[in-house]
Amino acid sequence: MKLYRFLTGPDDSAFCHKVTAALNRGWQLHGSPTYAFDSQNGTMRCGQAVVKEVVGKEYDPEMKLGEQ
Repeated sequence: MKLYRFLTGPDDSAFCHKVTAALNRGWQLHGSPTYAFDSQNGTMRCGQAVVKEVVGKEYDPEMKLGEQ
């Protein structure tokens, strides 16, 4: 089964750590990162899609993707 997640957060070191943690759990970057200005909070937000192939499991909409 192939899993997809879209990680988001403020453009800061915490977001970089979030992506790094996913990579170290076997997720792979999918596409380019995105950036957008959050006018309500006056900050930049970023996002990065990640994918992961998991063998021997079936997809269930109730599963917590970050725990895979």
